[in-house]
Amino acid sequence: MNEKQPVSFPGWKSALALSNLPPLVTASHTREILTFLHHCKKTRSPATVVLIKQWLGGRETTANGPAHVALRWFYRTAPKAARAERSTNEILPVPALENKATEHATGEARPWRGGHHKMRPASRPMEPRPAGQDRGGPDWEQALVGILRVRGLLSRTEDTYRSWAKRFAAFIAPKTPHAAGAEEVGAFLTDLAVNNRASPSNQRQALNALVFLMQESLGRNLGELDFKRAYPKTRVPIMLTPEECQRMFHQMEGTTRLMAELMYGSGIRLMELLRLRVQHLDLDRGQLTVRSGKRDKDRITVIPQSLNTVLTRQFERLRQLHDDDIKAGLPGVWLPEGLAKKYQRAGERWEWQWFFPSREASLDSTTGITRRHHTSDGAFQNAVRKAAARAGINKRVTPHVLRHSFATHLLESGTDIRTVQELMGHDSIETTQIYLHCMRKPGLGVKSPFDQLGQWAPPTGKPGVPFGRLGN
Repeated sequence: MNEKQPVSFPGWKSALALSNLPPLVTASHTREILTFLHHCKKTRSPATVVLIKQWLGGRETTANGPAHVALRWFYRTAPKAARAERSTNEILPVPALENKATEHATGEARPWRGGHHKMRPASRPMEPRPAGQDRGGPDWEQALVGILRVRGLLSRTEDTYRSWAKRFAAFIAPKTPHAAGAEEVGAFLTDLAVNNRASPSNQRQALNALVFLMQESLGRNLGELDFKRAYPKTRVPIMLTPEECQRMFHQMEGTTRLMAELMYGSGIRLMELLRLRVQHLDLDRGQLTVRSGKRDKDRITVIPQSLNTVLTRQFERLRQLHDDDIKAGLPGVWLPEGLAKKYQRAGERWEWQWFFPSREASLDSTTGITRRHHTSDGAFQNAVRKAAARAGINKRVTPHVLRHSFATHLLESGTDIRTVQELMGHDSIETTQIYLHCMRKPGLGVKSPFDQLGQWAPPTGKPGVPFGRLGN
């Protein structure tokens, strides 16, 4: 066997977590493999058998030491994982995209399709892994996951905190977070600002995650942290004028246009839009309810009355799609884990269906269940970007720009800032006040002094003669 052949095993953490090894052995394997991969990254060398032997020889470890055992597991399990991935791809064919050229040329959305015999694997997990199947790898990560779930934090917050904790563990390797203190945390935060040019918000997120890891889960008091803070930056959000919004909407069709118009008309966030369910829209009262929004808060915002006809047609299409899914025997849509255990058949009921579902059912890699998910965020983001380009808008347009435009246009029309704060779901009014700077005429509508040049009296003298050469 070629010992210089690179060993690729991107899913080694998941494979290690699902193995039957004792927790202490799993933690030791994770620590040793992370240390070796950090060495590969530092030396910019691929993971090969030659490099593994050099690495173990330089550390002077015994043949049955923890590093030898961990890297032996890594090397022997990688080919099995690669074969399993190839066999999965052979069993789950990706359906052909019929009429793809026509769709790109005309911009028309593909019609609803009820055929479920072609199932495609999801490009990334659409659902959080069940809590019992993902308790973390090393003992410090298990402690972090435990306290995060005791505090009831959102799964996205858990993923973010675990990601920062793993980056920190790789940064201080071969040490573990158990042996780290304020000095190591400060060095990591300084490295983010100096070597990675992290933004202040990114560094604050890392700070919050590491303080939670060290103090809340590991019980280590950090005290005063000394680190280089990222240079503060003040950014004014990008927003569109009402005319630009209209131009962009005219470049979109079908469900994608409805999604963009509803996001602009209600001011909701991207994931709040994608996770809308049938029961969240009340057309009779003109209210849209956001469930489990940012910081797991609920709120109510408005539904544009001019979209009632289009939304009614969307309900009719969803009803037909739901009937087709039931006849095809598809499992119900995803529900939060606690709710799914209490009401096991609730995902099949009409009111729980996604309001913007995907065109086809897909296999979720975390649960292994094939069901219909909501539309992916990447597809909608690409559609908005391309529509803005076709409309000739010379700004960096993303779906979140529609939310910024919603708040700015409300303030320009005279809406009270407290009302805008409630509709946007901001904790602090200072967050809402930034949109005052984006208004077309902020403050009292101050005019530029250049616009007042026409009101000034022209200087005396001959026309066209420079001031320095005026005669008597």
